[in-house]
Amino acid sequence: MNKKQLFDIATQWFQQQGWKPFPFQKQTWEAFLKGSHGLLNAPTGSGKTYALWIAIVLDHIKNNPDYRSKDKSGLKAIWITPLRALSVEIRQAAQRFVDDIGLSWEVGIRTGDTSQKERAAQKRKMPDLLITTPESLHLLLASKNYPRTFKDCTAIVIDEWHELLGSKRGVQTELALSRLRTVAPKLRVWGISATIGNLQQAREVLLGPSSRALENSVMIKANIKKKIRVRSIIPKEMETFPWRGHLGLHLLDEVIPIIKNSRTTLLFTNTRAQCEIWFQAILAKYPEFAGEIAMHHGSINKETRLWVEEAIRNESLKAVVCTSSLDLGVDFAPVETIVQIGGPKGVARFLQRAGRSGHQPGKDSVIYFLPTHAIELVEASALQRAVKKNTVEDRIPYLNSFDVLVQYLTTLAVSEGFYPKEIFPEVKSTFCYQAITEGQWRWILNHITIGSQSLQNYDEYKKVEIEEDGRFKVNSRGVAMRHRLSIGTIVSDANLSVKYITGGYIGTIEEWFISKLTPGDVFTFAGRNLELIRIKNMVVQVRNSKKRTNKVPSWMGGRMTLTSQMSELLREELYTGREESTDSNNRSRELKSIAHIFERQRIESIVPSNRQFLIETFKTREGFHAIFYPFEGRFVHEALASLLAYRISLLSPITFSLAFNDYGFELLSDQEIDMQQVLDNDLFTVDYMHSDLQQSLNATEMARRKFRDIAVISGLVFTGYPEKGLKIKHLQSSSQLLFNVFKDFEPDNLLYQQAFTETFEHQLEEGRLQQALERIETQEIVWKQCKKPTPLSFPIITDRLREKLSSEKLEDRIRKMRLQLEKL
Repeated sequence: MNKKQLFDIATQWFQQQGWKPFPFQKQTWEAFLKGSHGLLNAPTGSGKTYALWIAIVLDHIKNNPDYRSKDKSGLKAIWITPLRALSVEIRQAAQRFVDDIGLSWEVGIRTGDTSQKERAAQKRKMPDLLITTPESLHLLLASKNYPRTFKDCTAIVIDEWHELLGSKRGVQTELALSRLRTVAPKLRVWGISATIGNLQQAREVLLGPSSRALENSVMIKANIKKKIRVRSIIPKEMETFPWRGHLGLHLLDEVIPIIKNSRTTLLFTNTRAQCEIWFQAILAKYPEFAGEIAMHHGSINKETRLWVEEAIRNESLKAVVCTSSLDLGVDFAPVETIVQIGGPKGVARFLQRAGRSGHQPGKDSVIYFLPTHAIELVEASALQRAVKKNTVEDRIPYLNSFDVLVQYLTTLAVSEGFYPKEIFPEVKSTFCYQAITEGQWRWILNHITIGSQSLQNYDEYKKVEIEEDGRFKVNSRGVAMRHRLSIGTIVSDANLSVKYITGGYIGTIEEWFISKLTPGDVFTFAGRNLELIRIKNMVVQVRNSKKRTNKVPSWMGGRMTLTSQMSELLREELYTGREESTDSNNRSRELKSIAHIFERQRIESIVPSNRQFLIETFKTREGFHAIFYPFEGRFVHEALASLLAYRISLLSPITFSLAFNDYGFELLSDQEIDMQQVLDNDLFTVDYMHSDLQQSLNATEMARRKFRDIAVISGLVFTGYPEKGLKIKHLQSSSQLLFNVFKDFEPDNLLYQQAFTETFEHQLEEGRLQQALERIETQEIVWKQCKKPTPLSFPIITDRLREKLSSEKLEDRIRKMRLQLEKL
């Protein structure tokens, strides 16, 4: 068949649906038919699935003109999705097309939710298209005869590539692609990505920096101008001294009319704890929503999540309070309105969430921004500017993740075994390991066979054997089974199942939270008040309770920080906001609404310009406060606060308690800092930053915690069998023991060194910290000695108080503080 005949099959099908193909869809079909690899950049809800799925099918028809006859079985294409929730949507879309054109292809799913029966059926006969996750793809690579499974595969599509890039799951994907390119010579690699700042690099990581695939690749952009309208919910009464302890609940009454006036609404929160609190608050104040509102986050059981997703589709639910579990492309066409509660901390995340509204080509997206405190309206204003400029973040890819490589090589050794001379060039062709040396490669091979230098005497670390012909192979069934159970790079704190004492499963909760409760305590989870009965065999047994409680689970992954692009936008907006009210042409509605806060800030101190760096000092009954305002996000502020506290203590012995938020940080002490002396001693210099940071933060202790994840991913520590997981303290002690062994006897151990690299590069964002210091060095330092706390400092002070006080006491304390401060 020629190109026109092939395109006619697709366009006629589009006409039957009442659609018309977009230019980017046709460009993708053409590029794929020419044999190109590529990256498709398309927004959520634009028809990107059909751009690539139809291309794969048309390519098959081109080579098999009698395509309607019974097709021989075998895997022809793989579709990788980062979220299991997306797989059902993709299968429905793909199956619909092949069924309608009379192609007898089967579309199958293989994820952690796939039943054992279905997996066994797939082993006998693979579907034509397999929709799977990075982890499940690696499990297939750990199966016997995997080269035969993949040999006729002609395409692999990595969906939502921007979500995988910049994570170890992305590295997993890179390694799987390096193997599949060898075993499936006809394979074409395509990625689908929403807009990110470094699209060209995203394509390079996907295809390999020096591969022939990159040379024969295209970048296709869907030039669909999706209009996003951002509407801020501005409180009728605005606090002059804002604080964030109430999670935005003071605006609950403003949200209800939005929900009532929309067919369906998604309320996005930044954390699972906030999701639980908002859901309870709506039902408590508006009980008429019972049965019309639901909750969706990653710790709720799968059946409930699927029910919620289906209920949104058929509009039987009015609203869903959710977290990032609904960020990605689950196709909810009827969702009319989005409410973002609190700053989303990143432009890309905000645009992704906005795209859930009007999730159809040509439809406008409407997103309401609900500030949890007044200064977040500056973020709302910055987001509006970002939407106009189409400013989005880069996703920085990982380099030299040796723990993932150790896991991958063991995976290959579990299945067919591997020859290092064959695998090394494949590994080196990936972006992550392009700079790996022969010495590092030999170290990795030694590690999986003899357990590295300091573990040679322990048989449990000798997982892989070298056979006579030089093949590396796992021959122990026990080692193979434990390894298959451990494949993956997502390491969370130990999760315990939450079940009713009568047996019903509710969801999962982290051990660190539940370990603080005693039997009889009541906590809120999955929208219910539950009484803890006991913890038995990694299961939290509960029963329903009618008691009111303020105990809401928080999850260790709940802390979010501003991205570097968001920080920059925030600073720009703040500098605009400082302009006197006489010239308000540049000021948004949000900035005008908080003009009185800027005005009060100017009375007490200043609102800094882009050429100024503000430090405020004042005394209260708690002690001497020094507040610094870099506006760089909480992770950078956490590191910077520790760094400055250490440097100040070198000049005079002084101890501090630290507090920080996304805008600035506080050093609180019982003695006054000689600020002028400190500033005269190059407080913000980049010189010696790395060594000072190591001293100030106890980097060894932070690396020790980071090493637990590395130990789990690399297989040094086994997390346990299903329903019999190891307790978190056992995991921690096992990994700490290994960490100490490497520290004392093998400091050049690559996994030990990786713990420090990841601590500085990812956790402390050392690169951003250096840029912040370099920027501050170019600014005029303005030190203001204030009589009392200022509007900008108030949220930082109250953040620290929240750690010490219950929510009721905190509200009372803050109310008194505000009344005192508001007296001029």
